[in-house]
Amino acid sequence: MNKRLFLLILYFVPLTIYAQEQWTLKKCIEYGLKNNRNTAIYENEKRAADAKAKEALAAYLPSVSLTGTLDDNLKVQETIIPAGVFGSTDTRIAFSKKFNTNATAQLDQTIFDKSLLTGLKANKYNYQQSELNQQKSQETIIYNISTAYYQIFVYREQLNLLKANQETYRQQMAISELQVKKGVTLQKDLDKITVDFNNSVSQIRVAESDITLAENQLKYEMGYEINGLLPLEDLPEENSTATAALTLNSMSFSAAALTDYQLSQVNTKLLEIDHKRIQAGIYPKITAYARYGAVGFGDNLGPAFKELSPFSAVGLKLNIPIFDFFKRNAQSNQAKYKYLNAIENLKIDDGKYQLDFENAKTKLIKAQSNTGNDKRNITLARSVFNTTNLQYQKGVTDLTDWLTAQNSLKEAQNNYLSSLYSLYQARIEMEKAGGTLRLFYTSL
Repeated sequence: MNKRLFLLILYFVPLTIYAQEQWTLKKCIEYGLKNNRNTAIYENEKRAADAKAKEALAAYLPSVSLTGTLDDNLKVQETIIPAGVFGSTDTRIAFSKKFNTNATAQLDQTIFDKSLLTGLKANKYNYQQSELNQQKSQETIIYNISTAYYQIFVYREQLNLLKANQETYRQQMAISELQVKKGVTLQKDLDKITVDFNNSVSQIRVAESDITLAENQLKYEMGYEINGLLPLEDLPEENSTATAALTLNSMSFSAAALTDYQLSQVNTKLLEIDHKRIQAGIYPKITAYARYGAVGFGDNLGPAFKELSPFSAVGLKLNIPIFDFFKRNAQSNQAKYKYLNAIENLKIDDGKYQLDFENAKTKLIKAQSNTGNDKRNITLARSVFNTTNLQYQKGVTDLTDWLTAQNSLKEAQNNYLSSLYSLYQARIEMEKAGGTLRLFYTSL
């Protein structure tokens, strides 16, 4: 019996450990990169870019077509041979019969098409564009998951502080009830504390609801089942300021590191290629072809299929555009100005991204300073409250001072929570502005 119990315990212990496994931020991001629906969408876009490249290349590969016709000449057309050729009068003669069949196979091969050759250069950049879009999607997933994770952590901190405050109110209510019974304290003083206690109950419910909403948001960003359990590991609060300082010291700005900037560069190259492709339309196009077929005639349907006469031909086709200058020139100018505007937008983006980086850096420095200051302020406010609480219990001070000290502590806590979230948000914004979100994920 003891042996069976021991084996049963061994069986369930691993399951218990697995069920209590804590999800770190890195693990959440890793899961999201694999399971977020956008991942599949951008994978499909890469495959579509591959297919588009093959489509463009196919225009320069041989193409074979088969055509077949069957004509039922309800009234056979006749041709007149003028008098004097075969006789003294005009002669009517038909050069076809009631049924006419024709089957042809033709192979075409482009030999020279400068416009097409220029367009083939876009394949490389189309594929780069799809890869960058996928990379941007991954960065968005990292950003959204990190933001939701930090939000949950701050809400948890808020809930812990609210519960600590509630316990303080509960203890004071118990003391005040005894004082009211002894006639030492008025009922209104007890009522004031009770009001604050009831307010803390409502605030705790709101905080618990906020945690649930934030957890649902995190699950959504991860592609995780909304109703599934997701036990999260707490963030090391004591390292938050040090981590932010490390981020500030290790980062430098380069617009070329940003995925959005790289996408703009690729788009500019595509517009340049499109402009050159339209300009190349002025050059002649040469195509070779080989044709083989058979034609059949008959007064009835059967002979039109059985008695076939084969034919074949090979040749070259030369197409020289002459009178499409105005249309091509207008199209070329449109493409030209789009390309020039893309170059200007690149310069504008460079300055904009530099501004975003400097602003993110300033916000991170400010948030880092505020978090440290507000954390020290909580310690000071708690010390003041503890002293006031002791004085109130000894009857040295009144309830007004006690409530004032408690409210000061709550205000210091709220300021700390706000600055703590601003610190984490500023850090992830800094990573985004510096183009290092994926590096941030791998370094967790």
